[in-house]
Amino acid sequence: MPDTDRKTDHPSLSVIMPALNEEGRIALALQNTLDALDHFGFAGEIVAVNDGSRDRTPQIIEEFMARDSRVRVIHHDRPQGIGASFWEGVDDAAHEIVIMLPGDNENDPWESLQYIGLLEHVDIVIPFVYNRSVRSLFRNLLSLVYRRVINSTFMVNFNYTNGTVLYRKCILKELPYRSANFFFQTDILIRSVKKGYLFAEVPYRLGLRSEGKSKAVSYPSLVRVARGYLRLVRDFYFSKKSKVAQDEFVAGSSTSRRYATENMLYKVKK
Repeated sequence: MPDTDRKTDHPSLSVIMPALNEEGRIALALQNTLDALDHFGFAGEIVAVNDGSRDRTPQIIEEFMARDSRVRVIHHDRPQGIGASFWEGVDDAAHEIVIMLPGDNENDPWESLQYIGLLEHVDIVIPFVYNRSVRSLFRNLLSLVYRRVINSTFMVNFNYTNGTVLYRKCILKELPYRSANFFFQTDILIRSVKKGYLFAEVPYRLGLRSEGKSKAVSYPSLVRVARGYLRLVRDFYFSKKSKVAQDEFVAGSSTSRRYATENMLYKVKK
């Protein structure tokens, strides 16, 4: 069970950590995240999602659970996708701030968690990679094309949409659609930002992947991303049912609070 009774003046958060056959990396990902929580003095938890692994990934997670009550796990009998794992973690999260850190240890938790204070002012903190040289030329070209397609299609100007985004959970719970694949972050960001939720973009240093290949660039993943993109195009441009009224923000969000403050100040000035 999550250790939710900690008393602290610092923010608290749930780290959702999907893992599929990551036995060589999951231990470092878990330990680094726990160390980062301790470093910043954040109360929190890691909700690891074993997405149908066939190696020792679930056993390694359970070993951490035995040592630290902040770690717990959700098991899938078969792979359901990183998006599905994220959403299951959101539903199970004990804290209002959530972030997805993959179990491959490619992402440095210190880089993400240092920006958590921005959620006092916005509801989404979006990291963009500034040390792109750690990735291959092909991966960078693919990312460039992807970013330009997304920005031009939906009239936004994101630097990156597939990183370790920090969210206020309350804005996620009202979304009308949940993507289950690698497109899920882009889908969330477009739907939330076009509705009017405030966000901040921040620079982020990406770690060098020590072994293995990213599952995000496999052919099946790219096909599912294309389907997710077409679904979002349909909802954004052609489906009245899927459109959400702008400027109607969920209670508890930083955006609703800031708009309320702005309206009060406007009335005073009048």
